[in-house]
Amino acid sequence: MPAEKNVEKRTLDLLWEMSKGSRGLYIVASASMFLSIACNFLLPQLIRFLVDSVGGVSESKMPVISAIARYAGIDPNFGGNHAFTRAGFVVVAVAALGGIFSFIHRRSLSLGAEGLIKHLRDRLYSHIQRLPFEWHITIQTGDIVQRCTSDVDIVRNFVFAQMIEIVRAVVLVVFAYTMLFRMNFGLAVASFVYLPVVFLYSYTFLQKTSARFLAADEAEGQLLAIVQENCSGVRVVRAFGRERHEADKFAAQNELFASLWVKLGNMLSAFWGMGDLLTGLQMITICAAGTYQAAKGGVTVGEFMVFLSYNGMIIWPVRGLGRVLSEAGKTMVSLGRLREILETAPETDPPDAIDTPISGDIEFDDVSFAYDGTRVLKNVSFTVKEGTALGILGATGSGKTTVAHLLCRLYDLKEGEGTIRIGGVDIKKYKRRHLRKNVGIVLQEPFLYSGTIAENIAGLSKDPPIERIREAAAIAQMNSDIERFAHGYDTIVGERGVTLSGGQKQRMAIARAVLKDTPIMIFDDSLSAVDTETDTRIRTALKERVRGVTAIIISHRVTTISNADLIMVMEDGRAAEMGTPSELMKLGGIYCRVSGMQGAVLDEIAEDAS
Repeated sequence: MPAEKNVEKRTLDLLWEMSKGSRGLYIVASASMFLSIACNFLLPQLIRFLVDSVGGVSESKMPVISAIARYAGIDPNFGGNHAFTRAGFVVVAVAALGGIFSFIHRRSLSLGAEGLIKHLRDRLYSHIQRLPFEWHITIQTGDIVQRCTSDVDIVRNFVFAQMIEIVRAVVLVVFAYTMLFRMNFGLAVASFVYLPVVFLYSYTFLQKTSARFLAADEAEGQLLAIVQENCSGVRVVRAFGRERHEADKFAAQNELFASLWVKLGNMLSAFWGMGDLLTGLQMITICAAGTYQAAKGGVTVGEFMVFLSYNGMIIWPVRGLGRVLSEAGKTMVSLGRLREILETAPETDPPDAIDTPISGDIEFDDVSFAYDGTRVLKNVSFTVKEGTALGILGATGSGKTTVAHLLCRLYDLKEGEGTIRIGGVDIKKYKRRHLRKNVGIVLQEPFLYSGTIAENIAGLSKDPPIERIREAAAIAQMNSDIERFAHGYDTIVGERGVTLSGGQKQRMAIARAVLKDTPIMIFDDSLSAVDTETDTRIRTALKERVRGVTAIIISHRVTTISNADLIMVMEDGRAAEMGTPSELMKLGGIYCRVSGMQGAVLDEIAEDAS
């Protein structure tokens, strides 16, 4: 129980923190709400005054009403059209004043709620940008999207429409029953006895629905994840004829999601049905008791009208309390899911992190690394001299890509797992942003934005001239392809570059990296979808263009790395062989064997073609 209270406190603390900058508007909204309620409470009393006092039955017992009557020049003992007309104007004036306060209340509440939600969205998006790479690969994109859209909308609905309703309901109940008990104790008791029952019933309902709302939210996240994966991998789905399989998988998850909401709907139906019964019983009880007292002369017509009016004012806020509490339960669930993101520790730099120019040799000193307990690098050591190229060859899962990720600090080495240095400086001493700005990386599966070709090549560069974009595209052997497109560099590539082939996307990413012009460049199997002839032309152009740049070229093709100054062959997470291409050929090991196998395959293809 203490742990649950601590979680609830942290969740409410998050809401309080997000309200910074909007609290003044909420104060204005609350104050105008109180004044609007006061006007609404005055209206029935003014009507009672019209019916009882102006009609000559009795004078108003409320000092406020008597004061208003005197100020308006209405004689409580004088009937007639003159008094009724003046009293009517007072009623209209109070109603108009209540409407003005209600307008201020709603406008302030709207501005405050939107300000709070904007702060929450900005905070979420900014925080997600700074979360570690390992967090992003352990949580589904659909779940992140669901939290940042549906959960945020639930919070928005609560802070705009529901949160203030809780305060309003409490204020209405306190005001109304204070006046009702002063007016007629017996009728007030008859009305009040149902109140604890409604509160208890609503609280019990809230406890039962919170867990089910959480399950429905998580199911929606899974559903969105399936949709996102299917849309992103539409080519694979079509190529392998998996449409029926994907449709069945979606239908199964959709069935689960729908069943959870059906169960919630049944609970909500039961709650509203019982609420209607309690409301009906209360009204019948008050009407019966009021009619009996009126017949006995214990209550005037005006008093009974006011009593029914006040009871009508509180019956719907109290009746809707279950709905508000239900929304509060959903909001606490949604806030908890958002809090999980915001409480995840982001990437941080130590206070003494440096951003000095990065240059010098790259050193991996006895580096070991594991993913979820599975060791993928085992005591790897090598040095890449500044301005030279290192080629890394190895089978799938041998640890090649991990080397690239560690150099970019997408993952950090733990104590005792070795050291990575650039120019003799441990890369942990550099600011992450500064390090990554100086290390360009081209991935095997590059990400392209759904913009134009020019925008994708420009990447994060600040408005580079089109001449530089064309030059980078020419080095990546992409220029001729682009010029064949109807709109050239203004061609829209579609989401994730869906209109381009795999090789074109890789060459676009190479052009982007070339344009970035960093002192260190990593090519992570970035020519795997390119034919060997284009591969050769790109490597030749790159060698000419990136002269003086330290390069790490990862590939499964021997031809791609054959011109590297140094080659490292990885096997089972270890540096199995190291040396120049000629040295490794003389060694007669893995490199020599793979080179022979790939050469034989190429010869066979050439013979078939001839």
